[in-house]
Amino acid sequence: MDALKLIAQDSVKTEIPQFEVGDTIRIDVNIREGDRERIQVFEGTVIARKGSGISETFTVRRVSYGVGVERVFPLHSPNVKGIKIVRKGRVRRAKLYFLRDRVGKAAKVKEQIR
Repeated sequence: MDALKLIAQDSVKTEIPQFEVGDTIRIDVNIREGDRERIQVFEGTVIARKGSGISETFTVRRVSYGVGVERVFPLHSPNVKGIKIVRKGRVRRAKLYFLRDRVGKAAKVKEQIR
């Protein structure tokens, strides 16, 4: 096995929930401010997943006070403390970048009925 893959194997998280593009998720992120640490919650719709293995990332979008905010999170980062699925979305695309141009109810993703 590659030396890089062997090192990366220790950092890969195993308790990650199965979420997909279109799902609404809540992420607990560890924020460091000076010498203090706190956990900040970021909730939004997953619009993209990229990469594989240790370098996998996902992009989450939400609208806060009328302004669209997107954050890219590394999936296996130690700063990502927890991921919780709020609702499953029904989409037909791998990337939901078209939501950036939509406003209001047009930017909603239909819920998947289980």
